[in-house]
Amino acid sequence: MPAPEMDPGMSKTLHNGLQILELLVDHPQGLSLTEIAEGIGVHRTVAHRLVRTLEAHRLCRRDRFKRISLGTGLVLLAEPVEQDLRTLARPVMEELTDATQTTAHLVVRENETQVRSLMTVEPRRSRVHLAFRPGRLDPIDRGSAGLAMLAALPPQPGERAEVTLARKRGFAVSYGEIVPSVIGISSAVPGARTLTSIGLSSFDSPDEEKLGSLVVDAARRLGSLLG
Repeated sequence: MPAPEMDPGMSKTLHNGLQILELLVDHPQGLSLTEIAEGIGVHRTVAHRLVRTLEAHRLCRRDRFKRISLGTGLVLLAEPVEQDLRTLARPVMEELTDATQTTAHLVVRENETQVRSLMTVEPRRSRVHLAFRPGRLDPIDRGSAGLAMLAALPPQPGERAEVTLARKRGFAVSYGEIVPSVIGISSAVPGARTLTSIGLSSFDSPDEEKLGSLVVDAARRLGSLLG
C-alpha cells in the first residue's frame, strides 16, 4: 500500500505511525520491530516508540514471539466508515453472489488515482471461489472496478478503450489486471455520494453479457437504496 509523500504541512511522527499501520496491513502475519523500522525507514528506537504508542491505543499488538500485527482498536475506528453503504449493499451482493456462485465485491474511489475494496461477499455453496481482503488499494485505471468508475465520468482524451466500451455497455470487464487469471466484471453504482462500483470476480466467464446484466441490475438496485 503506497504511502503519501511528506510535505511541510504534515506531522512526521503521525506520518510514520500511519506508515506502520499501512505496512502491517500488507503483512497480516506480523513483523518484527527491526522489519518495521526498515520498512518505514527509521531507526529501531524510533520505531519502538511509535509501536508503543500504537499499542497503547490498541491499534497494534505483539504476540509471544514479539511479532507486531494490527490491533483490535482498529475495528472500533473502522466500524462507522461507509457503514450505511455496506449495510445496504450486503443483501444486494448476497443475491448477486447466490445467482452467479462467484465472489462479489464493493469498491469505492479512494482518490484520483486509486480505488479501495470496501467489502467482499463470497458464495456460500461454491466449492471453489476467490477471496479478497477488504481495504486493498488498486490503481483506478486497472481492473474492472476502477474502469467502471472511470466510465461513469465524462470521456477523457486518451482514455483506455476498455473505459469507452464500458460506457457503452454499462459494465466494465478486465482480464487478470489485478489478480492473474481472474476476470472482473463491474458496474458503477448510480447515485452514490462517492464513486462506487459493484462487481464480480471469477476464474472464468462463460457469458460476459449475462453476468454483466446481473451486475448492472445489482448496481441499479443499490443505487435506488442509496437514493
